[in-house]
Amino acid sequence: MQKTLVFATNNAHKFQEVTDMLQGSIVLLRLKDIGCEADIPETAGTLEGNALQKARFIYDNYHVDCFADDTGLEVEALHGAPGVYSARYAGEAHDAEANMQKLLLNLQHETNRKARFRCVFTLIEHGEVHQFEGIVNGTITQEKHGKEGFGYDPLFIPDGYKETFAEMDETRKNQISHRARALQKLVAYLKEESK
Repeated sequence: MQKTLVFATNNAHKFQEVTDMLQGSIVLLRLKDIGCEADIPETAGTLEGNALQKARFIYDNYHVDCFADDTGLEVEALHGAPGVYSARYAGEAHDAEANMQKLLLNLQHETNRKARFRCVFTLIEHGEVHQFEGIVNGTITQEKHGKEGFGYDPLFIPDGYKETFAEMDETRKNQISHRARALQKLVAYLKEESK
């Protein structure tokens, strides 16, 4: 029997990306499928803390097995910023365009463009908490390239590639992304557990 999990996100892009990666191996429910319209708190100071906070909120209030993620872009020259504040780097509006412009402005005199995307998934199943991390290293471009993806994708070239995440088709991005790497670990755990 297929496992059913709630993915605790209101981000439609993220939900679709994870659904595509899972290829039907898990039945994924949206927050609206369990009647959750709440604005889930995200006030921890780390990606691990935010992912746990979101998953815990759903598990404690709706009593369903679930997972949540938090993802951040960590730029070496900015001492790891925007990090946990990636989605609201330029303010609470979660404006991707404004976030990218602020990042480019803050890096305009920097020669070190090294960065990494880091994703942490927190799974809560039968009350037990498990965390899975995915990292992809790369560099920040001088300007935006590409129309695919979301967030900082037009500015990020993963190591070993010549194009940004936003220039890749989704299939290719989903094979190498930070979210894919964390999700692969989560799925491997679930498969091992169900043996």
